[in-house]
Amino acid sequence: MRAVLFPGQGSQYVGMGSDFYKQFQSVKKNFEIVDKTLGFSLSSLILNGPEAELKLTRNTQPAIMVVGVSIFNVLNQICNLNLKDSKFFAGHSLGEYTALVCAGSLSIERAAYLLHERGKAMQEAVPEGRGAMIAVLGMKIDEVEEEINLLPKEEICEIANDNSNSQVVASGTTTAIEILSKNLKKKKKKGIVLPVSAPFHSSLMKKASGIMKNKIESTDFLKPKPSIISNVTAKKEDDISVIKSLLVGQITSRVRWRESVSYMIKEGVVDFVEIGPGKVLSSLVKKIDSNAQVSNINSLDDIKK
Repeated sequence: MRAVLFPGQGSQYVGMGSDFYKQFQSVKKNFEIVDKTLGFSLSSLILNGPEAELKLTRNTQPAIMVVGVSIFNVLNQICNLNLKDSKFFAGHSLGEYTALVCAGSLSIERAAYLLHERGKAMQEAVPEGRGAMIAVLGMKIDEVEEEINLLPKEEICEIANDNSNSQVVASGTTTAIEILSKNLKKKKKKGIVLPVSAPFHSSLMKKASGIMKNKIESTDFLKPKPSIISNVTAKKEDDISVIKSLLVGQITSRVRWRESVSYMIKEGVVDFVEIGPGKVLSSLVKKIDSNAQVSNINSLDDIKK
């Protein structure tokens, strides 16, 4: 059994999807649709940069989505891979929106609009410099939680991403992340402060969650096929009202990626295909279960392989 995976923020780069854009009219059409929806040329940012503009959260989120959807459509319609026969679709954070579009639950226009608004809301939820994130390597989630419990109670620090048995991301106030980073160094543990401008997937995103609630609830969704794995529950979801509620909750909740992959494996998935820029999710799946079959499709060369 197969599951299809869609990457999240951090996988973007200038020129992603460019070989598909040059070769397939359907990809150009998707890019044009998103440009029209957003009222500016996201296509130009994706294909030509500048990187600093593409890295802005409000641009990154719809950009990764349109590239992932475009590659997925080429695989289905032109390569006849019929990926909709997969058991599950799953995406990391914003990747869940890509999964919903590919599962026929959400139109590309609505996904682009929601992700652009989501990116703006998340970026603006906390004043610049007040929040940060850190990737902790070589420690399990309960060990990271023990370190968080040692921090001053007046500071906020929470698990943002449970990515694998050896990679956990924490999110919180800048002071909390700085103290956590110093404590890890003292214990000779590896913590990498991430180049992000806001503390994503934490209670500090409450304002963003409130902004997105009405936007998500007023958007038309269809039942996805196949079922989507929710970042919040780490299990399959196909009820539309539940999916909407979880997309709102996802903004402040941790991304349960390790649990999601383990759930899919328990449900019989042995083959994972990552579609979109980068190889982050492929790498995480192998760390979670070295026996899993993993491939990623990010270029025309990947298809030939």
